Amino acid sequence: MFNIFATGKSGMSAYQEKLDYLSNDLVNSQTIAYKNTDVGFKDLLVESLDRQGTPLVTKTAVNGTGVKLGTNYAVNKQGNLKNTGIKTDLAIDDGTGQGYFALTQSDGSIAYTRNGNFKIDSNGVLVDATGTKVYINYEAGMSEGSPQLESEKISVDEQGGLYMNSGTDMVKIGTIPVFTAIGDKAFIPQGNSHFVPSADAQITQSTNYDIRQGFLEASTVDPTEVFSDVILTQRAFQLSSKAITAADDIWGMINNMRS
Repeated sequence: MFNIFATGKSGMSAYQEKLDYLSNDLVNSQTIAYKNTDVGFKDLLVESLDRQGTPLVTKTAVNGTGVKLGTNYAVNKQGNLKNTGIKTDLAIDDGTGQGYFALTQSDGSIAYTRNGNFKIDSNGVLVDATGTKVYINYEAGMSEGSPQLESEKISVDEQGGLYMNSGTDMVKIGTIPVFTAIGDKAFIPQGNSHFVPSADAQITQSTNYDIRQGFLEASTVDPTEVFSDVILTQRAFQLSSKAITAADDIWGMINNMRS
């Protein structure tokens, strides 16, 4: 009997967590290059019903002990492109949503993002909205902050080549590479439009893409689809709660019979 309470509680907790993710998707329906999340569920441990003194038709019968939320992943698909006319705004147009810019975090680790809402900081370095540096393959003789980039003088071609106007010439500073991952559900959201690869993901440099300067990618969240999923999740949450209610009713009946 106690297992029913635990199973119902685990279901309510798991579906509540999924509702939190769905709410986050709705909140970010206007966030630049936001990818809606996909969450899965995992079974908790199962226990055998083959106990001494318990009559069983089959010795392999088992009883589940509940459910928990699995890892959440970004759903890769191409979002619509919006023209901003700002030279530091970049959008990846690859048709699949699988390409990502790389970012060098303060601890030296690499994160990935589709959000190309970049800017140039006070040191003349290209950074994202959080101040995290955009990963650039610099040309020989060029380095981070040397020369210092200027937002009105830079140009980025479709393959990520970064140029800056120097007098009458356009000098190539470096290349902004685009990366993709081999394997389904490879990037895990970390907040601030940053992603890290899952443990078994293989990151490779992509060649099938165009970079659009002066554009930003819109969110891929479909509010209608999310609202439908919210309703289904709420129904599942209610079903789990009814399991607890039913167990409580049965427990009350047993206690009344004893009295």
